Amino acid sequence: MAELHDVSCVIHVHSTHSDGTGTVPEIARAGERTGTDVVLLTDHDDLSELHDGEEGWYGRTLLLAGHEISPVGRNHMLAFGLDFEVRHWGLTPAQIAETVRERGGFGIAAHPFSTGSKRFSARGLGESMEWQDLEAVDALEVWSFVADNGQDLASVGDAVRFVARPERHVTHPPRHNLAEWDRLGARKRAVGIGGLDAHQFGVRVGGRALRLMSYARSFRQLRTNVLCDERLNGDLEHDRAQVLGALRAGRCYIAVPHLGATGAFHFYAESPPSSRLEMGEEGPAGGWTLHVHAPRPARLRLLCDGAEVASVHAPALVHLADKPGVYRVEVSVESHGAERTWILSNPIYLR
Repeated sequence: MAELHDVSCVIHVHSTHSDGTGTVPEIARAGERTGTDVVLLTDHDDLSELHDGEEGWYGRTLLLAGHEISPVGRNHMLAFGLDFEVRHWGLTPAQIAETVRERGGFGIAAHPFSTGSKRFSARGLGESMEWQDLEAVDALEVWSFVADNGQDLASVGDAVRFVARPERHVTHPPRHNLAEWDRLGARKRAVGIGGLDAHQFGVRVGGRALRLMSYARSFRQLRTNVLCDERLNGDLEHDRAQVLGALRAGRCYIAVPHLGATGAFHFYAESPPSSRLEMGEEGPAGGWTLHVHAPRPARLRLLCDGAEVASVHAPALVHLADKPGVYRVEVSVESHGAERTWILSNPIYLR
């Protein structure tokens, strides 16, 4: 089989082109400092970095331009592969998704399960950002780092601990999100990603940002690794096509990099004599063996339609898939006194 190339990405990042506090070069430098291969920028209703020629390689990090289609309140969508912003006024959620699709782009429902913070609603953080028509989308933020973790902060102390040491505060994505992803996957392919919604909250003074959580710290918390057909080679058009193509195909997994390097993770299905399915692909049920390989021993859980069918603490798991279903993997490790999600695969669909 042809070798796939693992590329680590941070998705859903805002710059000074909208409501972030970092410039595009500053964000790219944060990516390079943290070993991030690709930053997918998503300013609100703004593709200035594309129009201004800021998309491209910055040292060892590639910055790609997308935008967050941002109707008031709900139904935000991260859109990639478009040359111009989508004007969303008067469009329904399904029409927004279809507009992105018709223009040849790839859309991801942003923070689709976020109900807002009850504790901090008086500060304007209580508004729901839920997506109202998930049947219309091809992909969704299964884990939205700021929105999903922020909505559950119960006190000022919790908020301080989350900002100061998120790696100690955050354990797992909300189970509700995963259950809804499973339900959607039973009806259609649904690519799942981990998004940051990183703004580097703070203010800019004298050309510098005074911030609460830097981009670099955010980039260590949650990534989406894509498996590209070809190595990135420095050519912007080639490399953009490789990253967005893998993302669109669902050939990707969600990773928490501060818990350990994840580049050696694999999840695939094999059927004699030479058939193979990667994450995001579909095949007819029957005769498939599922293979999971983790970078080091960890708790590996294989789920079918959301129910556990195999579990082991080891570096690998092999399972004969004897029934149809949507199969995905959850990998967790112990860190800072708690079990924490390390890797979430995209599904393999056996219909």
